[in-house]
Amino acid sequence: MGEIDFNEKGEGRRIKAATLLTLIYGGVFLLHLSSWGIRVIQAGIALMVVHFLRLFLARSHPGHSSEREYQDYQPKVSLLVAAKNEEQVIANLVAGLCQLEYDPELWELWVIDDNSSDRTPEILEQLKHKYPQLKTLNRDADSFGGKSGALNQVLPLTMGEIIGVFDADAQVSKDSLQKVIPLFAKPRLGAVQLRKEIANANFNFWTRGQSIEMALDIWFQDRRAKVGGVGELRGNGQFVRRSALFSCGGWNEQTITDDLDLTLRLHLDRWDVRCLFHPAVAEEGVVGWWQLWHQRNRWAEGGYQRYLDYWSLIVRNRVGVVKSFDLLIFMIIQYILPTAVVPDLLAAYILQQPPILMPLFSTSFAMFTMVMIMGNRQSYQLPWYRLLWHTILGSIYMTHWLFVVASVTHRMSIRPKRLKWVKTIHQGISDSLAFEDYDEIDGLGSQSSK
Repeated sequence: MGEIDFNEKGEGRRIKAATLLTLIYGGVFLLHLSSWGIRVIQAGIALMVVHFLRLFLARSHPGHSSEREYQDYQPKVSLLVAAKNEEQVIANLVAGLCQLEYDPELWELWVIDDNSSDRTPEILEQLKHKYPQLKTLNRDADSFGGKSGALNQVLPLTMGEIIGVFDADAQVSKDSLQKVIPLFAKPRLGAVQLRKEIANANFNFWTRGQSIEMALDIWFQDRRAKVGGVGELRGNGQFVRRSALFSCGGWNEQTITDDLDLTLRLHLDRWDVRCLFHPAVAEEGVVGWWQLWHQRNRWAEGGYQRYLDYWSLIVRNRVGVVKSFDLLIFMIIQYILPTAVVPDLLAAYILQQPPILMPLFSTSFAMFTMVMIMGNRQSYQLPWYRLLWHTILGSIYMTHWLFVVASVTHRMSIRPKRLKWVKTIHQGISDSLAFEDYDEIDGLGSQSSK
Protein backbone atom coordinates (compact mmCIF):
# COMPACT_ATOMS: atom_id res chain seq x y z
CA MET A 1 0.00 0.00 0.00
CA GLY A 2 2.96 2.27 -0.18
CA GLU A 3 6.49 2.70 1.02
CA ILE A 4 8.24 5.37 3.11
CA ASP A 5 11.67 5.81 4.57
CA PHE A 6 12.06 5.41 8.28
CA ASN A 7 15.82 5.10 8.46
CA GLU A 8 16.18 6.37 12.00
CA LYS A 9 13.55 4.08 13.51
CA GLY A 10 14.59 1.16 11.31
CA GLU A 11 18.25 1.53 12.28
CA GLY A 12 17.27 1.65 15.96
CA ARG A 13 15.35 -1.59 15.58
CA ARG A 14 18.27 -3.19 13.76
CA ILE A 15 20.68 -2.33 16.58
CA LYS A 16 18.29 -3.67 19.21
CA ALA A 17 17.66 -6.85 17.19
CA ALA A 18 21.42 -7.38 16.70
CA THR A 19 22.02 -6.90 20.43
CA LEU A 20 19.34 -9.42 21.33
CA LEU A 21 20.61 -11.89 18.73
CA THR A 22 24.12 -11.61 20.20
CA LEU A 23 22.73 -12.31 23.67
CA ILE A 24 20.86 -15.35 22.39
CA TYR A 25 23.95 -16.78 20.69
CA GLY A 26 26.13 -16.05 23.71
CA GLY A 27 23.57 -17.47 26.12
CA VAL A 28 23.18 -20.72 24.18
CA PHE A 29 26.94 -21.29 23.95
CA LEU A 30 27.24 -20.50 27.66
CA LEU A 31 24.60 -23.13 28.45
CA HIS A 32 26.60 -25.69 26.47
CA LEU A 33 29.86 -24.81 28.25
CA SER A 34 28.50 -24.48 31.81
CA SER A 35 27.96 -27.27 34.31
CA TRP A 36 24.73 -25.58 35.39
CA GLY A 37 23.34 -25.27 31.85
CA ILE A 38 21.01 -28.23 32.26
CA ARG A 39 19.61 -26.71 35.45
CA VAL A 40 18.68 -23.56 33.54
CA ILE A 41 16.90 -25.72 30.97
CA GLN A 42 15.03 -27.56 33.72
CA ALA A 43 14.00 -24.24 35.28
CA GLY A 44 12.77 -23.09 31.87
CA ILE A 45 10.70 -26.24 31.48
CA ALA A 46 9.17 -25.74 34.93
CA LEU A 47 8.30 -22.13 34.07
CA MET A 48 6.73 -23.19 30.79
CA VAL A 49 4.68 -25.94 32.43
CA VAL A 50 3.40 -23.56 35.10
CA HIS A 51 2.34 -21.08 32.45
CA PHE A 52 0.55 -23.69 30.34
CA LEU A 53 -1.21 -25.08 33.42
CA ARG A 54 -2.49 -21.60 34.18
CA LEU A 55 -3.91 -21.43 30.67
CA PHE A 56 -5.43 -24.92 30.75
CA LEU A 57 -7.09 -24.32 34.13
CA ALA A 58 -8.45 -20.87 33.28
CA ARG A 59 -12.15 -20.54 33.89
CA SER A 60 -14.31 -19.88 30.86
CA HIS A 61 -16.19 -16.65 30.42
CA PRO A 62 -19.90 -17.13 31.25
CA GLY A 63 -21.16 -17.47 27.68
CA HIS A 64 -23.13 -14.48 26.51
CA SER A 65 -24.39 -13.37 29.92
CA SER A 66 -22.98 -9.92 29.18
CA GLU A 67 -25.56 -9.55 26.42
CA ARG A 68 -28.42 -10.15 28.84
CA GLU A 69 -26.87 -8.07 31.60
CA TYR A 70 -26.18 -5.09 29.34
CA GLN A 71 -28.89 -5.56 26.72
CA ASP A 72 -29.78 -1.87 26.87
CA TYR A 73 -26.17 -0.82 26.18
CA GLN A 74 -26.21 0.31 22.56
CA PRO A 75 -23.42 2.78 21.77
CA LYS A 76 -22.79 4.19 18.32
CA VAL A 77 -20.61 1.95 16.16
CA SER A 78 -18.39 2.74 13.17
CA LEU A 79 -17.10 -0.09 10.99
CA LEU A 80 -13.96 0.67 8.98
CA VAL A 81 -12.48 -1.10 5.96
CA ALA A 82 -9.30 -0.01 4.19
CA ALA A 83 -9.54 -1.23 0.58
CA LYS A 84 -7.09 -1.13 -2.32
CA ASN A 85 -7.90 -2.91 -5.58
CA GLU A 86 -10.62 -5.08 -4.02
CA GLU A 87 -13.10 -5.34 -6.91
CA GLN A 88 -13.30 -9.12 -6.44
CA VAL A 89 -14.65 -8.97 -2.90
CA ILE A 90 -15.85 -5.46 -2.04
CA ALA A 91 -19.49 -6.00 -3.07
CA ASN A 92 -19.80 -9.13 -0.91
CA LEU A 93 -18.20 -7.29 1.99
CA VAL A 94 -20.55 -4.30 1.88
CA ALA A 95 -23.61 -6.50 1.41
CA GLY A 96 -22.62 -8.67 4.36
CA LEU A 97 -21.78 -5.85 6.77
CA CYS A 98 -24.89 -3.86 5.84
CA GLN A 99 -27.09 -6.79 6.92
CA LEU A 100 -25.80 -6.69 10.49
CA GLU A 101 -28.58 -6.59 13.07
CA TYR A 102 -28.20 -3.35 15.02
CA ASP A 103 -30.16 -0.13 15.31
CA PRO A 104 -29.58 1.46 11.87
CA GLU A 105 -29.42 4.91 13.44
CA LEU A 106 -26.51 3.88 15.64
CA TRP A 107 -23.97 2.47 13.19
CA GLU A 108 -22.19 3.31 9.97
CA LEU A 109 -19.80 1.66 7.53
CA TRP A 110 -16.79 3.54 6.18
CA VAL A 111 -14.80 2.08 3.28
CA ILE A 112 -11.54 3.91 2.60
CA ASP A 113 -10.50 3.50 -1.03
CA ASP A 114 -6.69 3.69 -0.92
CA ASN A 115 -6.18 4.98 -4.47
CA SER A 116 -7.36 1.81 -6.19
CA SER A 117 -6.55 1.34 -9.87
CA ASP A 118 -9.32 -1.22 -10.54
CA ARG A 119 -13.12 -0.94 -10.35
CA THR A 120 -13.28 -0.65 -6.56
CA PRO A 121 -14.27 3.08 -6.54
CA GLU A 122 -16.94 2.52 -9.20
CA ILE A 123 -18.44 -0.42 -7.31
CA LEU A 124 -18.50 1.54 -4.06
CA GLU A 125 -20.32 4.47 -5.72
CA GLN A 126 -23.02 2.09 -6.97
CA LEU A 127 -23.35 0.42 -3.58
CA LYS A 128 -23.85 3.78 -1.82
CA HIS A 129 -27.20 4.14 -3.59
CA LYS A 130 -28.41 0.88 -2.08
CA TYR A 131 -26.94 0.98 1.42
CA PRO A 132 -27.51 4.21 3.39
CA GLN A 133 -25.01 3.14 6.09
CA LEU A 134 -22.18 3.08 3.55
CA LYS A 135 -19.84 6.06 3.42
CA THR A 136 -16.59 6.29 1.49
CA LEU A 137 -13.34 8.21 1.62
CA ASN A 138 -10.96 8.32 -1.35
CA ARG A 139 -7.24 8.68 -0.62
CA ASP A 140 -4.81 10.47 -2.91
CA ALA A 141 -1.93 8.79 -4.71
CA ASP A 142 0.58 10.47 -2.41
CA SER A 143 -1.12 9.29 0.79
CA PHE A 144 1.15 7.32 3.09
CA GLY A 145 0.94 5.11 6.16
CA GLY A 146 -0.63 2.04 4.56
CA LYS A 147 -3.66 0.61 6.35
CA SER A 148 -2.82 2.55 9.52
CA GLY A 149 -2.72 5.81 7.56
CA ALA A 150 -6.08 5.06 5.96
CA LEU A 151 -7.72 4.29 9.31
CA ASN A 152 -6.23 7.36 10.97
CA GLN A 153 -7.40 9.58 8.11
CA VAL A 154 -11.03 8.48 8.34
CA LEU A 155 -11.24 8.31 12.14
CA PRO A 156 -12.11 12.04 12.69
CA LEU A 157 -15.09 11.61 10.33
CA THR A 158 -16.61 8.72 12.25
CA MET A 159 -19.28 8.86 14.95
CA GLY A 160 -18.80 5.55 16.73
CA GLU A 161 -17.92 5.06 20.39
CA ILE A 162 -16.83 1.60 19.26
CA ILE A 163 -14.68 1.21 16.14
CA GLY A 164 -14.78 -2.09 14.26
CA VAL A 165 -12.09 -2.91 11.70
CA PHE A 166 -12.49 -5.49 8.94
CA ASP A 167 -10.48 -6.61 5.94
CA ALA A 168 -12.05 -6.41 2.50
CA ASP A 169 -12.63 -10.18 2.33
CA ALA A 170 -14.39 -10.43 5.70
CA GLN A 171 -17.59 -12.46 6.11
CA VAL A 172 -19.59 -12.16 9.33
CA SER A 173 -22.85 -13.41 10.80
CA LYS A 174 -25.79 -11.03 11.14
CA ASP A 175 -25.78 -11.08 14.93
CA SER A 176 -22.08 -10.22 15.33
CA LEU A 177 -22.67 -6.68 16.65
CA GLN A 178 -25.36 -7.89 19.04
CA LYS A 179 -22.90 -10.33 20.59
CA VAL A 180 -19.80 -8.12 20.66
CA ILE A 181 -20.91 -4.57 21.46
CA PRO A 182 -22.56 -5.30 24.87
CA LEU A 183 -19.19 -6.51 26.16
CA PHE A 184 -17.94 -2.92 26.03
CA ALA A 185 -20.27 -1.99 28.89
CA LYS A 186 -17.34 -3.08 31.05
CA PRO A 187 -15.40 0.19 31.36
CA ARG A 188 -11.81 -1.13 31.20
CA LEU A 189 -12.39 -3.34 28.17
CA GLY A 190 -10.42 -1.60 25.43
CA ALA A 191 -10.87 -4.05 22.55
CA VAL A 192 -12.44 -7.33 21.41
CA GLN A 193 -11.08 -9.70 18.77
CA LEU A 194 -13.25 -12.23 16.93
CA ARG A 195 -11.97 -15.68 16.06
CA LYS A 196 -10.79 -15.83 12.46
CA GLU A 197 -11.94 -18.63 10.16
CA ILE A 198 -10.50 -19.51 6.76
CA ALA A 199 -13.33 -19.27 4.21
CA ASN A 200 -11.50 -21.42 1.64
CA ALA A 201 -10.12 -23.92 4.17
CA ASN A 202 -10.68 -26.94 1.93
CA PHE A 203 -8.80 -25.48 -1.05
CA ASN A 204 -5.44 -27.16 -0.36
CA PHE A 205 -2.91 -28.15 2.32
CA TRP A 206 -1.91 -24.54 3.02
CA THR A 207 -5.45 -23.28 3.58
CA ARG A 208 -6.31 -26.28 5.77
CA GLY A 209 -3.22 -25.54 7.82
CA GLN A 210 -4.24 -21.91 8.23
CA SER A 211 -7.66 -23.02 9.45
CA ILE A 212 -6.06 -25.21 12.12
CA GLU A 213 -3.63 -22.40 12.99
CA MET A 214 -6.48 -19.92 13.57
CA ALA A 215 -8.14 -22.30 16.03
CA LEU A 216 -4.88 -22.82 17.89
CA ASP A 217 -4.26 -19.09 18.01
CA ILE A 218 -7.67 -18.09 19.36
CA TRP A 219 -7.37 -20.69 22.14
CA PHE A 220 -4.09 -19.12 23.21
CA GLN A 221 -5.35 -15.54 23.03
CA ASP A 222 -8.63 -16.35 24.78
CA ARG A 223 -6.87 -18.14 27.64
CA ARG A 224 -4.16 -15.50 27.96
CA ALA A 225 -6.87 -12.88 28.41
CA LYS A 226 -8.74 -15.02 30.94
CA VAL A 227 -5.73 -15.34 33.23
CA GLY A 228 -5.06 -11.61 33.11
CA GLY A 229 -2.44 -11.83 30.37
CA VAL A 230 -2.08 -10.12 27.01
CA GLY A 231 -4.93 -11.00 24.68
CA GLU A 232 -4.00 -9.93 21.14
CA LEU A 233 -5.77 -8.30 18.21
CA ARG A 234 -5.61 -9.85 14.77
CA GLY A 235 -6.68 -6.97 12.51
CA ASN A 236 -9.69 -8.45 10.76
CA GLY A 237 -12.72 -8.56 13.07
CA GLN A 238 -11.31 -6.33 15.80
CA PHE A 239 -13.36 -3.83 17.80
CA VAL A 240 -11.72 -1.00 19.74
CA ARG A 241 -13.18 1.51 22.17
CA ARG A 242 -12.75 4.99 20.71
CA SER A 243 -11.46 6.51 23.95
CA ALA A 244 -8.91 3.68 24.30
CA LEU A 245 -7.76 4.21 20.72
CA PHE A 246 -7.23 7.93 21.28
CA SER A 247 -5.56 7.42 24.67
CA CYS A 248 -2.82 5.28 23.10
CA GLY A 249 -2.31 7.45 20.03
CA GLY A 250 -4.38 5.84 17.27
CA TRP A 251 -2.90 3.46 14.70
CA ASN A 252 0.87 3.43 14.38
CA GLU A 253 1.96 4.33 10.84
CA GLN A 254 5.55 3.22 11.53
CA THR A 255 4.79 -0.49 11.82
CA ILE A 256 3.88 -3.18 9.29
CA THR A 257 1.41 -4.91 11.65
CA ASP A 258 -0.94 -2.27 13.03
CA ASP A 259 -2.98 -4.81 15.02
CA LEU A 260 -0.06 -6.26 16.99
CA ASP A 261 1.38 -2.81 17.68
CA LEU A 262 -2.01 -1.51 18.85
CA THR A 263 -2.40 -4.56 21.09
CA LEU A 264 0.71 -3.75 23.08
CA ARG A 265 -0.03 -0.03 23.31
CA LEU A 266 -3.52 -0.76 24.65
CA HIS A 267 -2.08 -3.00 27.35
CA LEU A 268 0.63 -0.45 28.17
CA ASP A 269 -2.20 2.04 28.67
CA ARG A 270 -3.84 -0.46 31.08
CA TRP A 271 -6.74 -1.50 28.85
CA ASP A 272 -7.88 -5.12 28.60
CA VAL A 273 -8.42 -7.07 25.38
CA ARG A 274 -10.87 -9.94 25.10
CA CYS A 275 -10.83 -12.64 22.40
CA LEU A 276 -13.98 -14.54 21.39
CA PHE A 277 -14.49 -17.98 19.86
CA HIS A 278 -17.99 -17.00 18.75
CA PRO A 279 -18.95 -15.17 16.62
CA ALA A 280 -16.23 -15.64 14.04
CA VAL A 281 -15.10 -13.64 11.04
CA ALA A 282 -14.25 -15.59 7.90
CA GLU A 283 -11.46 -14.49 5.58
CA GLU A 284 -9.67 -15.80 2.52
CA GLY A 285 -6.53 -17.79 3.24
CA VAL A 286 -3.49 -17.51 0.99
CA VAL A 287 -3.27 -20.53 -1.30
CA GLY A 288 0.43 -20.94 -2.04
CA TRP A 289 3.53 -21.55 0.07
CA TRP A 290 5.36 -18.51 -1.32
CA GLN A 291 2.45 -16.20 -0.46
CA LEU A 292 2.25 -17.80 2.98
CA TRP A 293 5.98 -17.33 3.52
CA HIS A 294 5.80 -13.61 2.75
CA GLN A 295 2.66 -13.07 4.81
CA ARG A 296 4.01 -14.89 7.85
CA ASN A 297 7.35 -13.09 7.55
CA ARG A 298 5.46 -9.80 7.76
CA TRP A 299 3.46 -10.99 10.77
CA ALA A 300 6.56 -12.28 12.53
CA GLU A 301 8.51 -9.10 11.84
CA GLY A 302 5.69 -6.87 13.05
CA GLY A 303 5.32 -8.90 16.23
CA TYR A 304 9.04 -8.73 16.88
CA GLN A 305 9.14 -4.98 16.17
CA ARG A 306 6.80 -4.17 19.04
CA TYR A 307 9.09 -5.84 21.58
CA LEU A 308 12.00 -3.82 20.20
CA ASP A 309 9.99 -0.58 20.16
CA TYR A 310 8.44 -0.84 23.63
CA TRP A 311 10.96 -2.93 25.58
CA SER A 312 11.84 -0.13 28.01
CA LEU A 313 8.17 0.31 29.00
CA ILE A 314 7.74 -3.44 29.36
CA VAL A 315 10.77 -3.88 31.64
CA ARG A 316 9.49 -0.99 33.77
CA ASN A 317 6.39 -3.12 34.37
CA ARG A 318 3.97 -0.66 32.76
CA VAL A 319 1.53 -3.50 32.03
CA GLY A 320 1.67 -5.04 35.52
CA VAL A 321 3.32 -8.18 36.86
CA VAL A 322 0.90 -10.74 35.38
CA LYS A 323 0.96 -9.27 31.87
CA SER A 324 4.74 -8.79 32.02
CA PHE A 325 5.16 -12.47 32.90
CA ASP A 326 2.79 -13.43 30.08
CA LEU A 327 4.72 -11.29 27.58
CA LEU A 328 8.02 -12.82 28.69
CA ILE A 329 6.82 -16.42 28.26
CA PHE A 330 5.17 -15.64 24.94
CA MET A 331 8.31 -13.97 23.58
CA ILE A 332 10.48 -16.88 24.68
CA ILE A 333 8.21 -19.44 23.02
CA GLN A 334 7.47 -17.49 19.85
CA TYR A 335 10.78 -15.74 19.16
CA ILE A 336 13.67 -16.73 21.44
CA LEU A 337 13.41 -20.52 21.13
CA PRO A 338 13.07 -20.64 17.31
CA THR A 339 15.98 -18.20 16.99
CA ALA A 340 18.09 -20.22 19.43
CA VAL A 341 17.84 -23.32 17.24
CA VAL A 342 20.66 -22.04 15.02
CA PRO A 343 23.27 -21.44 17.75
CA ASP A 344 22.17 -24.59 19.58
CA LEU A 345 22.84 -26.77 16.53
CA LEU A 346 26.04 -24.86 15.83
CA ALA A 347 27.32 -25.34 19.39
CA ALA A 348 26.32 -29.01 19.35
CA TYR A 349 28.33 -29.55 16.15
CA ILE A 350 31.40 -27.65 17.37
CA LEU A 351 31.44 -29.16 20.87
CA GLN A 352 30.26 -32.61 19.77
CA GLN A 353 27.35 -32.50 22.24
CA PRO A 354 23.62 -33.10 21.85
CA PRO A 355 21.47 -29.94 21.41
CA ILE A 356 20.88 -28.63 24.92
CA LEU A 357 17.53 -27.02 24.10
CA MET A 358 15.89 -30.25 22.95
CA PRO A 359 14.01 -30.82 26.26
CA LEU A 360 12.53 -27.32 26.01
CA PHE A 361 11.42 -27.91 22.42
CA SER A 362 9.92 -31.29 23.33
CA THR A 363 7.93 -29.75 26.17
CA SER A 364 6.78 -26.89 23.96
CA PHE A 365 5.75 -29.30 21.19
CA ALA A 366 3.72 -31.43 23.62
CA MET A 367 1.94 -28.36 24.97
CA PHE A 368 1.18 -26.99 21.51
CA THR A 369 -0.23 -30.36 20.46
CA MET A 370 -2.67 -30.24 23.35
CA VAL A 371 -3.62 -26.67 22.49
CA MET A 372 -4.17 -27.61 18.85
CA ILE A 373 -6.57 -30.36 19.90
CA MET A 374 -8.50 -28.16 22.32
CA GLY A 375 -8.60 -25.14 20.02
CA ASN A 376 -9.91 -27.08 17.04
CA ARG A 377 -12.39 -28.93 19.22
CA GLN A 378 -13.79 -25.69 20.60
CA SER A 379 -13.75 -23.80 17.28
CA TYR A 380 -15.15 -26.42 14.93
CA GLN A 381 -16.89 -28.94 17.23
CA LEU A 382 -15.06 -31.80 15.54
CA PRO A 383 -15.41 -35.41 16.66
CA TRP A 384 -12.30 -36.82 18.32
CA TYR A 385 -11.34 -39.10 15.42
CA ARG A 386 -11.17 -36.06 13.07
CA LEU A 387 -9.17 -34.13 15.64
CA LEU A 388 -6.40 -36.70 15.28
CA TRP A 389 -6.06 -35.96 11.57
CA HIS A 390 -6.22 -32.20 12.21
CA THR A 391 -3.50 -32.52 14.83
CA ILE A 392 -1.16 -34.45 12.50
CA LEU A 393 -1.78 -32.06 9.62
CA GLY A 394 -1.47 -29.00 11.85
CA SER A 395 1.77 -30.21 13.43
CA ILE A 396 3.36 -30.61 10.00
CA TYR A 397 2.04 -27.25 8.82
CA MET A 398 3.12 -25.30 11.91
CA THR A 399 6.80 -26.22 11.45
CA HIS A 400 7.01 -23.36 8.95
CA TRP A 401 6.94 -20.91 11.88
CA LEU A 402 10.35 -22.14 13.08
CA PHE A 403 11.93 -21.19 9.75
CA VAL A 404 9.97 -17.94 9.49
CA VAL A 405 10.91 -16.66 12.95
CA ALA A 406 14.55 -17.73 12.70
CA SER A 407 14.81 -16.03 9.31
CA VAL A 408 13.15 -12.81 10.49
CA THR A 409 15.15 -12.38 13.72
CA HIS A 410 18.45 -12.93 11.90
CA ARG A 411 17.57 -10.69 8.97
CA MET A 412 16.37 -7.82 11.18
CA SER A 413 19.70 -7.96 13.02
CA ILE A 414 21.77 -7.56 9.88
CA ARG A 415 19.94 -5.71 7.15
CA PRO A 416 18.41 -2.23 7.51
CA LYS A 417 14.89 -2.26 6.14
CA ARG A 418 12.50 0.15 4.51
CA LEU A 419 8.99 0.16 5.88
CA LYS A 420 6.75 -1.50 3.31
CA TRP A 421 3.08 -2.33 3.56
CA VAL A 422 2.19 -5.40 1.52
CA LYS A 423 -1.36 -5.99 0.34
CA THR A 424 -2.74 -9.53 0.43
CA ILE A 425 -4.43 -10.25 -2.90
CA HIS A 426 -8.06 -11.33 -2.46
CA GLN A 427 -9.61 -13.42 -5.22
CA GLY A 428 -13.08 -13.95 -3.78
CA ILE A 429 -12.63 -17.70 -3.44
CA SER A 430 -14.12 -19.77 -0.62
CA ASP A 431 -15.59 -23.20 0.03
CA SER A 432 -18.94 -21.43 0.24
CA LEU A 433 -20.14 -18.10 1.48
CA ALA A 434 -19.41 -18.53 5.15
CA PHE A 435 -22.79 -17.59 6.56
CA GLU A 436 -25.31 -16.76 3.86
CA ASP A 437 -25.73 -15.63 0.27
CA TYR A 438 -26.06 -11.91 -0.40
CA ASP A 439 -28.65 -10.86 -2.92
CA GLU A 440 -28.56 -8.37 -5.79
CA ILE A 441 -24.82 -7.88 -6.06
CA ASP A 442 -24.27 -9.54 -9.44
CA GLY A 443 -22.40 -7.30 -11.83
CA LEU A 444 -20.84 -5.26 -9.01
CA GLY A 445 -18.19 -7.67 -7.90
CA SER A 446 -17.19 -11.28 -7.93
CA GLN A 447 -19.28 -13.54 -5.67
CA SER A 448 -17.53 -16.33 -3.80
CA SER A 449 -17.99 -19.63 -5.52
CA LYS A 450 -20.09 -22.33 -3.99
